[in-house]
Formats: sequence, structure tokens, C-alpha cells
Amino acid sequence: MKKKTDPSGRGRHLLVIMIILCVGLMLATMTSKRVTPPVRKAAGVIVTPFQNGINEIGKWLTKQLTGFQDVMKLAEENKALREEINELTQKNNELIQNQAELSRLEELYQMDRTYSEYPKIAAEVISKDPGNWYSRFVVNRGTKDGVAVNMNVLGQGGLIGIVTEVGDHWASVRSLIDDESNISGMASNTSEPCVVTGNLLMMDSGKIDFKGLRDSDNEVTEGTSIVTSNISDKYLTGLLIGYVSEISLDSNNLTKSGTIIPAADFRNLREVLIITELKQTKES
Repeated sequence: MKKKTDPSGRGRHLLVIMIILCVGLMLATMTSKRVTPPVRKAAGVIVTPFQNGINEIGKWLTKQLTGFQDVMKLAEENKALREEINELTQKNNELIQNQAELSRLEELYQMDRTYSEYPKIAAEVISKDPGNWYSRFVVNRGTKDGVAVNMNVLGQGGLIGIVTEVGDHWASVRSLIDDESNISGMASNTSEPCVVTGNLLMMDSGKIDFKGLRDSDNEVTEGTSIVTSNISDKYLTGLLIGYVSEISLDSNNLTKSGTIIPAADFRNLREVLIITELKQTKES
């Protein structure tokens, strides 16, 4: 039975022989000064291509290593840039929040100056009823801060509402847009009284109702400001409620009704001012 030949085995043996021969010739040419020209020529023919191949492999490996080092360097730089971007984004968000807070506080400051005749304390909104609007909410001031039921509450723009319940360190506020709110108002230019009623459904269009206004001379028009009336039993006189947006004559041909755009923003309340003086106390 014939033995099968192994081509791969022969190839390996030949490769080993060639490597030994090349290394031997390289050593011979490097260590001996008396190598004959034929030997040198044979070494050049055999060794040079082998050495060139090794050089090319070395160059390729060097290139790959350099590329790998570049990739690692870029990865580190990319990570540093991402961290810097995240830090800048966080700082930018903080600046935006601080700017918004500063703007709100400036508006409250202007409100404080507008009604400088009344003593006030600032309070933060800490909770609210469900829904899009701040119709009823709670602030972080109470009896320990001098807050009492029926004290008027101001916000950015104008009147917010009235305190309805109070604890040691909290107070509940019903805003003028709430369905149960009824305020004695008046037109700022004629002092004619009217009744301003809250309407949460209408607030989706940014308006509330008023009715019972006497305006025989047609002096009240779109844009006329409506303020709290002097005949109100709970609200101090002259607090801005909002501006007339629509007005029409009632069927009795004596009074007018319409809608008001509230001066305050009842969708985004953060801080308010509580007037620490009751209407009855002010009058007495």
C-alpha cells in the first residue's frame, strides 16, 4: 500500500530550510570579511528579497500601530469633547433657568412697586390642583408668616386670587379664573361696576367672563382695563384683573357683558406676593 504524500509538510520543510539558509548567509556576510564574491552574490540574491519582505512587514506593522495610536488618541479627545459639551449644556440650562427666574422676580418687583401702599410677603407655589391652569394652588407661607384667610394674592401681571385656607406654614389660594370665583370689578376709566366670573372652560381660549356693566356712553371698549371695585367686600380696590377683549349689549338694553383677558399668567405660576392686609382692616 502506497503512502500518501503530504504537500504541506514538504512546503514547511522547504520554508525552514530557506530560513536557515538565509539566516546563515546573513550571518556569514555580516561576520566574515573574507566571503568570496560568489557567496556574496548568492546571499544578495536570496537574502535581499527576504530582507525587503521583512522591511515591508515592519513598515506595515509600524503603520498599523501608528493608526491604532491615532484612533486611541481620537477616542480620548472625543470623550473629552463629549464631557465638555455635556458640561456646557448643563451650564447653559442653568443659565436659562436663572434668566427665567430673574425675569419672574423682576416682574414681581415691579408689581410690588405698583402697589407699594400695601404690605406684602413673597411666597412660592408648592402644589396645585390637577389640570393645565393654576385655578387652586398651595403656597409655602402660613399663619406663622402673618397670612390669613381672604388676603389678596398678586402675581406676574396682576391679581391672582384670594387665600381660602391657611395653616402654620402653608396657604391655599383660589385664583380668579376658578369656576367658583366671583369678583366685584369695575372699568378703570369709568369706575362703573361689573361682576367678573371665573370660567376654566373659557380659559382654554385665554378668557374669562364679565357681566352687569353699565356703559351708556360706550366708553368701555376693547383693551379697557378692569380692576377690583371699591365695593368689593374682600378684594382691595384697584388691583388689575385684566383687559376687555369682547363687549356687547345685553338683551335688557341696560347693561353689557363680555370677556376679559387676565393680566396674570395662570399657566405658569412659580412665585406670588401675598398682601398681608385684609380689606376690612384697611377700611377700619
